Amino acid sequence: MTNIQRINSQIEPSLHDVGIVHIGLGAFHRAHQAVYLEQTLALHGGDWMIASANIRSNHKLVEQMQAAGHCYHVVEYADTSNAHLREIKAIKNTFFCGSDEGREALLSQMTAPATKIVTLTITEKGYYLAPSTGELLLDAPEIQHDMTASSQPKTALGLILEALKQRRAQGFAAFTVLSCDNMPHNGVRAKGAVVALAKAQDDEFAQWIEQNVAFPNSMVDRIVPAVSDQDLAMIKADTGISEATVVKCEQFSQWVVEDHFPAGRPKWESAGVQMVEDVSSYEMMKLRMLNGSHSLLAYLGTIAGFKTVADAMQDKDIRTFLEHYMMQEVAPTLPSFKQTELATYCQQLLARFENDSLQHQLKQIAMDGSQKLPQRWLSGLTELQEKRLKAPAIELGIAGWITFLCHAEQKQQSINDPLETELFALVRRHRNDGRRLIPALLQRKDIFPASLAQDQALLIRLSSVADGLLAGAKVQSLMRSAFQNKDK
Repeated sequence: MTNIQRINSQIEPSLHDVGIVHIGLGAFHRAHQAVYLEQTLALHGGDWMIASANIRSNHKLVEQMQAAGHCYHVVEYADTSNAHLREIKAIKNTFFCGSDEGREALLSQMTAPATKIVTLTITEKGYYLAPSTGELLLDAPEIQHDMTASSQPKTALGLILEALKQRRAQGFAAFTVLSCDNMPHNGVRAKGAVVALAKAQDDEFAQWIEQNVAFPNSMVDRIVPAVSDQDLAMIKADTGISEATVVKCEQFSQWVVEDHFPAGRPKWESAGVQMVEDVSSYEMMKLRMLNGSHSLLAYLGTIAGFKTVADAMQDKDIRTFLEHYMMQEVAPTLPSFKQTELATYCQQLLARFENDSLQHQLKQIAMDGSQKLPQRWLSGLTELQEKRLKAPAIELGIAGWITFLCHAEQKQQSINDPLETELFALVRRHRNDGRRLIPALLQRKDIFPASLAQDQALLIRLSSVADGLLAGAKVQSLMRSAFQNKDK
């Protein structure tokens, strides 16, 4: 029997205007930014309601939100025995941009003088940046479209440009663009993508954006798994709620935001948001420790036969391996924090991973690997190499990702990765020759830093481990080799 604490909404949407437009109406946005704003509005009021949009996919969710009057619930599980049921009314309107009508409605809201902030959860691939260089992918079909038909944009970048263009023409101040995506320096990357697309259209307008539009960095943290039919059944049994829009997540939540909002902002700090001058140390710690561990679990845990994070964490070797990774291979790359702080964070993460209520699917975390690994593993690996420190856990992770690619290609299963076609082609070409497959994959400069592809000793080690995994070597044995030989 689950103990449920119910938290009803304290706001009346009709009393508040929209001040924030959000692109990327998914579960994470509804369980994170919307929850913080719900609490902020309840404390201070103000015209800071959210208008949220999906650009090309999940029209059904928009329709479901509209049918529910934009009121929904978030179930925050501490474990299977304790949860909060939170009612959310902070989203005032929703749009779907798959039609001309929906796109124009969204642009109208983005252009409205009351809109002060545009927030984003569009995942790494929504910025159309090469993971290893950060350069805009000008050849991407959607970017090509937005370059030639800028008044009918298909991307979030194009929508931002068109709205800013209209605001400038009408004499309205620029809004602030706040990325809430799980990337290092997400504000810097968002600015780089927007300005690069603007330069491809109008260099003078690009300069105006650089001078007038703020792109603060932020760090977000809350585990929000995709809701399965099994989850819906559990939520109904626990709470009586059977709505299609319900979101399930852990109770832990964190949001660290660079405090740079020229057009104004909500009083987020009253709801627990950390407003700071520089978020870089927080985001690096989280990306490498939490997200890096998640990616290790996604590939190695899947190969070991586990389906969820919590199930994998029941294996003592896996738990010890993750602890080794965080404290021996990530901690040396985080000089801003004391060792005791990192040790505390590490244990906190391990406890969060063991939360048996979330059923966080490893296959969900495994998606978009080519976009995630540069920030989660590869940047840290290059730093460790510069310090002449070993990284057996990261190397095992890379071999696990390569094995995951091979298994997916053979079973003809999509990995939901923008480079899926090219990666699968390499796997097919070198399927039975790891000594050629590994260098071919590491030559992908849009994923791997050049220094790694040139490291012959690394290539030999990766080939050996990947060959072992593909031949059926036990993952836990390879993990034990990593953490038992750390001092050798």
